[in-house]
Amino acid sequence: MVLVLQLALAVVLLTAWQFLSPALDMVFFISTPQAIAESFIGLARSGSLLFHAGITTLEAGLGFLLGGGAGMFAGVLLGRNKLLSDVLQPFLTAFYSLPKAALGPLFILWFGIGLNMKILLAATIVFFIVFLNTFRGVREVSPEQIAILRLMNAKERHLLTKVILPSAIVWVFAGLRLSVPYALIGAIVGEIIASNRGLGYLLSYSASRFDTAGTFAALGAIVILALILNKILDISERRLMPWRVSDAGREIVV
Repeated sequence: MVLVLQLALAVVLLTAWQFLSPALDMVFFISTPQAIAESFIGLARSGSLLFHAGITTLEAGLGFLLGGGAGMFAGVLLGRNKLLSDVLQPFLTAFYSLPKAALGPLFILWFGIGLNMKILLAATIVFFIVFLNTFRGVREVSPEQIAILRLMNAKERHLLTKVILPSAIVWVFAGLRLSVPYALIGAIVGEIIASNRGLGYLLSYSASRFDTAGTFAALGAIVILALILNKILDISERRLMPWRVSDAGREIVV
């Protein structure tokens, strides 16, 4: 029923858009679904869309992996070391408060306008989201469980593998899920600032030519790419946390 209602709402909105845009003389500003679909299909047939989407996927994917890995490592490290976290917390808070898109020009000075700049910009944005969630997850681990294991002469690696990481993995995946669109934002902002390829470049190029349909087509491609990356993360989450799927199933049955 939910899916049927969603499809019905989408059809109503697209139909209203298709007919109201010409009637209100708004085609130049918001185009029409038909024109956008034609532009999207044209880009797909020419191979341009696949090429630019592949570049953005590579940049966002590598930035996601690099920033996510570094964020998890730093979150566990600072979560287990109170002195280090107290010392670094004001510096991390100050850097986190900066608008990450504003780092684009600085990253160009440091790393040039090539692929590395977009990857590192995306990784920087992802890092803080994953770090904060991982840090919080490590700090939320039950101290009683840690105390019991310490009484059993457990070493730090045992605490990490048996209690801390399994308990914090829910927080980690929450951060990873939130960071997927931000990885795309980092890559696309870098492409808009300085690039001649990628979906960000395609978006900027279409807008500079006042091609509203092409601009919306590029936005549609970005949305589709974000949905694909989220789906991949969902599959990974189910494989690493199968108990959450079974628990959800029991709750639905009840």
